[in-house]
Amino acid sequence: MSYADRPWLTRYPAGSPADIEAEYTTALDVFDAAVAAEPDSPFLCYFDATLTFADVDRAATALASALVGDGFSAGDRLAVYVQNNPAFIIGIVAAWKAGGIAVAINPMNKQRELTYMLVDSGATALLTLDDLYDDVAAPVIATGKTAVRTVFTTSPLDFQTRDDPRLFAGVERRRNPGTRDLVETIDGFDGSSLPAPTLTADDVAVLTYTSGTTGEPKGAMNTHGNLAFNAQTYRDWTGLKPGEGVLGVAPLFHITGLVGHVMIAMLVRAPLTLTHRFAPDVTLDAIRERRPVFTVAAITAFNALSAAPGATPADFESLRILYSGGAPIAPAMADRLEQVFGAYIHNIYGLTETSSPSHGVPLGVRAPVDATSGALSVGVPVFNTVVRVVGEDGEDLPVGEVGEFVTSGPQVVKGYWNKPDKTAESIPGGALKTGDVGFMDSDGWFYVVDRKKDMINASGYKVWPREVEDVLYTHPAVREAAVIGVPDEYRGETVKAYVSLQDGATVDTAELVEFCKEQMAAYKYPREVEIVGELPKTVTGKILRRELRDAG
Repeated sequence: MSYADRPWLTRYPAGSPADIEAEYTTALDVFDAAVAAEPDSPFLCYFDATLTFADVDRAATALASALVGDGFSAGDRLAVYVQNNPAFIIGIVAAWKAGGIAVAINPMNKQRELTYMLVDSGATALLTLDDLYDDVAAPVIATGKTAVRTVFTTSPLDFQTRDDPRLFAGVERRRNPGTRDLVETIDGFDGSSLPAPTLTADDVAVLTYTSGTTGEPKGAMNTHGNLAFNAQTYRDWTGLKPGEGVLGVAPLFHITGLVGHVMIAMLVRAPLTLTHRFAPDVTLDAIRERRPVFTVAAITAFNALSAAPGATPADFESLRILYSGGAPIAPAMADRLEQVFGAYIHNIYGLTETSSPSHGVPLGVRAPVDATSGALSVGVPVFNTVVRVVGEDGEDLPVGEVGEFVTSGPQVVKGYWNKPDKTAESIPGGALKTGDVGFMDSDGWFYVVDRKKDMINASGYKVWPREVEDVLYTHPAVREAAVIGVPDEYRGETVKAYVSLQDGATVDTAELVEFCKEQMAAYKYPREVEIVGELPKTVTGKILRRELRDAG
């Protein structure tokens, strides 16, 4: 068997091509085509507001003009540090219109994390929520460590008037000294124009930060070609038709939200429903109001929606194309949720470095369950994609044998920002060594059965133990720390820390949890800390996380 022969193609629906040709060269081309063809069609639905493609185009052009006026030039980086707001899309399109690169930053990140990403990316401009500026970004910029010289702030209240109290109770617009208000900037530069940037498929469109085996975040260079190709993959794989609405459940800074929400909505010229952040009751009302057809989300989000007070199967009737990625799905949960949603939730699988999907379950097909492990298949490789299962020696393994997935295709990123050594290590010759371990069965279905090394997967977010341990080690009472993932009914996995204390030190475990919470994104900090006398080690002194997992 040769993986290059793509035995999984027999799983494709009749008439489906093995390969597709990208219709657009760049992500900006995708957006510009939508503006030209459907300027007055709804694009962003944000509570009681609807922004057309032309509205977003004018706003992005205005912001791009302001950026260029401040010295932003081709190849420069604009960091976008907001929630699921219209500002996110306006920001990334503005960066492209100015010939630059957007840097997508998790709005849950704290000062330490934000500092690293701004410094690493070399961003010269920042678009952020006004409260995040006051609480997080301003102190970072004040250190002088970053290259940021221009800051635009926006409120979650912008672009709408409903001010839903379930999300926005007590929220007021802030005027941040030393920054420029986004809405005022758009108004001030309304009607401006810029020469079309010179962009190619190989140019970087967005830096999306992921973690490496050392725990040091790496900026994956998602190119314009990557985004344009995988937007089309989503469209052709799901069968989403022009104008059929997309529900924005996944965070837009995450590759799933960026491609599976923003890019597909641009390509299909469809309305994208946004709700600032995911709150089940608010999202349920948005579904009732906007009647979207498609979404892709972590299984925990589907589970939360199904349990929203007052939710009935009738509420979800419009959502007939459902996909879930980011975290494993238990077969029993898939069956239960199908009863609630009235539609089968198909698995889809990919990484930041594959610009979202590399595998998917074809629409209308039920994923098989591996009889031995009980795992639900993550699907088959998508168009133009070859996935090999290799052993430790890098050689292809036979059907059914467990090894590492190595992915090649148009969606694989060109590398990591300013990290040629990491690029050579993880993407040699353009083939991504995913670090995920699994196998392919005789019918071409792929199964993920484990994750390489010690990465923790909490609700689809990657958490690397060393990063949490490094924070714990800064507490004066902590002598040693080891972090592992433990099963969690809601998140799939959650973070647990084991610590030993300095001689004579005392500390409450709740204090250690709070200590980490103050310095880390919400999905990263340990929900449980256990104090032990000694941590298990090898004879050379290396802490054995494996023994802690086995003992737990």
